Amino acid sequence: MDLELKGKRAVVTGGSRGIGLAVADRLAAEGSSVALVARDRVALDKAAEQVARHGTAVFVRPTDTRDDGDVRAMVEDVVAALGGVDILVNAAAEPAGGPVPPLAELPDDALRAEVETKVLGYLRCARAVAPHMSAGGWGRIVSVSGLAARLTGSIVGSIRNVAVVAMTKNLADELGPSGITVTAVHPGTTVTERIPELFAGMAERAGVTAEDIAARFAASTSIGRLITAEEVADVVAFLASPRSVAITGDAIPVGGGSRGTIHY
Repeated sequence: MDLELKGKRAVVTGGSRGIGLAVADRLAAEGSSVALVARDRVALDKAAEQVARHGTAVFVRPTDTRDDGDVRAMVEDVVAALGGVDILVNAAAEPAGGPVPPLAELPDDALRAEVETKVLGYLRCARAVAPHMSAGGWGRIVSVSGLAARLTGSIVGSIRNVAVVAMTKNLADELGPSGITVTAVHPGTTVTERIPELFAGMAERAGVTAEDIAARFAASTSIGRLITAEEVADVVAFLASPRSVAITGDAIPVGGGSRGTIHY
């Protein structure tokens, strides 16, 4: 299927590593120009080398999405460099998977930090790109949320991801008449460059091996293995394309299936 992404201009936040980088790479492979956005300039430059192999324009812009002024300036820089913006993929967030403190030990700042980065950060980026998309009569906003929105086990993780879904539906209804669709994806534990260290830490705390931890996570999916960042990126690329117009305001699970649950 031709995703009709050739010539589109995409902003990918969190684009220096993990799912964000995989998404940027897939969009470039489909012919889109890509602006890579993250805080670490060194990591961004390294990511740009990978994405540039597809031959499309790659623009690097270090940005702190916790700063609205920086976000607005970033979007203006992207528009100047690429000629506009058609696609926003929100993936700039602190990774999940660390130890979850019990309620009595959970500080307020743990939630504040997550809201500032993942919820407000996503909102700032959407707010900054929406006028440019509306002016062109077309746009796609895709936010990387997470299956913690549907699972207990992390108060902070659930709250931040449910908030992203609520924002997604509200923006979809508001921006839809301007030709903009807004969706979210819910990854589960996803194979990225951080998985070996994450599993090693979990194994040490549990007194088991990293292989045991990997097997536990794999057994929790319907397909019996973990999904890779590249496989998440395939779904995001479709949602970012003109082909996905029938889907808006919804969150799509991309974790290989959650065993034993029914969502309808």
